[in-house]
Amino acid sequence: MKTKTKVVVVGGGVVGVSALYHLAKKGWSDVVLVERKELTSGSTWHAAGLLPLFNMSYSVGQLHKYAVDLYKKLEEETGKNVGFSVVSNIRLASTKDRMDEYHQYAGVAQTIGVDVKFLTPDQVKEIWPLCHTDDLVGAIQHPEDGYIQPADLTQAMATGARNMGAEIYRNTSVLSMKQTKDGWVVETDKGSIECEHIISCSGNFARQTGKMVGLDIPVIPVEHQYIVTEPHPEIQKRKKDGLPEMGVLRDSDSRWYMREEAGGLILGPYEDGAPACYVNGPSKDSEYELFQEDLDRLAPHIEGAIHRVPAFGEVGVKKVYNGAICYTPDGNPIVGPAWGLKNFWINEGHSFGITAAGGAGWQLAEWIVDGEPTIDMLGVEPRRYGDYATKSYLKAKNEEAYSHVFITHYPDEERPAARPLKTSPCYERMKDLGAVFGQKFGWERPNFFATDGMDQKDDWSFRRSKWFEAIKKECQNVKDNVGLLDMTAFAKCRIKGPKAEEFLDHLVANKLPKKIGRIGLCHALNTKGGVHSEFTIMREAEDSFYLVSAGANLRLDHDWIKKWMPNEGVTFEDLTNSTGVLVVAGPKSRELLEKISTDDFSNENFKWLSAQDVNVGYAPVNAMRVNFVGELGWELHHPIEYQNHIFDKIMEAGKDLGIKPFGIRAMNSLRLEKSYKLVGTELSIEYSPYESGLDRFVHPNKGSFIGLEALNKWREKGFDNKLITLEVHNTKDADVLGNNPIYKDNKVVGRATGGEFGFRLDKSIALAMVKPEHSNVGDKLQVDILGEMYEATVLEESPYDSENNLLRA
Repeated sequence: MKTKTKVVVVGGGVVGVSALYHLAKKGWSDVVLVERKELTSGSTWHAAGLLPLFNMSYSVGQLHKYAVDLYKKLEEETGKNVGFSVVSNIRLASTKDRMDEYHQYAGVAQTIGVDVKFLTPDQVKEIWPLCHTDDLVGAIQHPEDGYIQPADLTQAMATGARNMGAEIYRNTSVLSMKQTKDGWVVETDKGSIECEHIISCSGNFARQTGKMVGLDIPVIPVEHQYIVTEPHPEIQKRKKDGLPEMGVLRDSDSRWYMREEAGGLILGPYEDGAPACYVNGPSKDSEYELFQEDLDRLAPHIEGAIHRVPAFGEVGVKKVYNGAICYTPDGNPIVGPAWGLKNFWINEGHSFGITAAGGAGWQLAEWIVDGEPTIDMLGVEPRRYGDYATKSYLKAKNEEAYSHVFITHYPDEERPAARPLKTSPCYERMKDLGAVFGQKFGWERPNFFATDGMDQKDDWSFRRSKWFEAIKKECQNVKDNVGLLDMTAFAKCRIKGPKAEEFLDHLVANKLPKKIGRIGLCHALNTKGGVHSEFTIMREAEDSFYLVSAGANLRLDHDWIKKWMPNEGVTFEDLTNSTGVLVVAGPKSRELLEKISTDDFSNENFKWLSAQDVNVGYAPVNAMRVNFVGELGWELHHPIEYQNHIFDKIMEAGKDLGIKPFGIRAMNSLRLEKSYKLVGTELSIEYSPYESGLDRFVHPNKGSFIGLEALNKWREKGFDNKLITLEVHNTKDADVLGNNPIYKDNKVVGRATGGEFGFRLDKSIALAMVKPEHSNVGDKLQVDILGEMYEATVLEESPYDSENNLLRA
């Protein structure tokens, strides 16, 4: 056994072996994998299709596409059969909503080069003659998909890794991992290994592995069952007659997958009531353990399977398997750097391990060797969760994620388990006013307000639903009067000390505000010049700065700050939970604030992009003259214990001014009319700040900052994308949702990053990344919305109040 190496991969299976293989492929051959048992696939599971719907995620979709392409090449590279049966993958639809989901998914697939074919019920019957199709609306098919043998795939990648110099130590248990000033020491039952990096790929043991280094990794497995039948004469006859295998069949509305297996069938349901398991971790001797089957849980799905494929009910059950599958609260894996630790990487929570393993290993190798991933990994980022993800929270959410695998994944879906959890003090007041809440990073936030007799519940759809009229009223009121928005969930911190200015100036691409009380919008780039984070920075004092960023990115942004912060001369203070934020916006917001404060909010005294300490009622408030909706307005940052006092004063004084609360969905409509950008959609590590239209926020001549050198090289090379604002014409009942393909002359030239109806403009608006030659104002393009093509025209940036006269009023 080596005593020193660059990387130790803790845990085997296909996930760990993929990481090892890709590191070796990047030229890091001095890497080892430590596996507590024999090297197998990592589970008892088979693969039933390699291209899941990936929840319409552009980034996760890229990982899955890469994996499929890789697995097809591995046999040629290693000489090992990976057992990839390209038999296609068919998803059935029984409802219009399900077909809408498939059309949205197919649009995303177009942008990453995945082929999706739409089928009629008759075409399904031709491909799957044992399938009952009379009650189907339609289906989609991945012609190049199929299933793979996990054990064969694992051995092939292991062979590839070994051929490039990597080593694998089987039957070796990790006892502890300790950080040193030079890296890490991994203690095993066969000796110690010094290394620079550790990758945790320990599957069901993830929480125990995390505990060794002080991490609470948000992974708990859930029981999953599948049924293997005896052979069926029809299937045996097909094989004898030389007919092709019928492929992987998914009845999404009945929540199961099915495929052929040894002349019979495999049925894998995703049922309600499947319990979390190994909540406190497996025993050290556990290895691919099976639990007692529970067919009662599966009864509705068995009935659905017999209805859809009557042959399933005509054969006996050979075996029922019930084992553990790792889950996270949203069902996506956790791939990337751990928070608060240097060079510790997490590759856990793979509920579809075969599907994601290839892409996860690929991007981890890029990240570790070159310092950054090459695609936006926000959908699988370990830091997308926070301290709120306790063990009891994970149990409830992971069980929910399992049961939701096959539900229709609406773009506005909000899952109910383990809520409400984190609430701002005014939560009950907003609820009494009709708030219908969503959740971000554990916080409850109003999505919209149900008024005028509307039921106080959400209405999910791929099209305009009941809340469309609700947010129309909210947007109109912000335009005409004044609105109140709770943004307490913002991530907030203070950076202070004699070296604070020097540090922040190096962290962001913009110049810092020079005067006390001034505000700047600043972006932190990664080392390759892509946009990592966006901060609103207010200078509180010569040596103190207040930073605000997206609530969903709290752990990501704060960990990024700490990663680059010097060891002395700078302090970091998290203010998120102690500071509330209420936003007042609209032409009457100044009049409102002057009614409840003795301070001067006139334009002469209180300029745009400035902040002042004021009183609202009797409460101390730091009022910042900024907002994300493009109207006159202020963000009121306050000690959280004063929030209800401030809220009540605003609502009472605003009665005569027409004040109404508004929610996140109205804010999204309003921000799109201003071409305002969000991290994770318009802003990404995949795009330079120039591609995202941030030219005025980047100062390459101010001095050195993170990513500057790479950004200059990128600029010399030229950019492949340009962010544009589009008017989409003649929409009726649906708007752009995001990730829609953009076409010119029947060729994909970009993708939408977001969209919504703009009520102030009375236009359907979208933001999109396109090839630069199609970014000129007035250019005509087409956009796919749920399978229908719409004409679109490129608009000037910020089509609503392009001169910012309202903001400056």
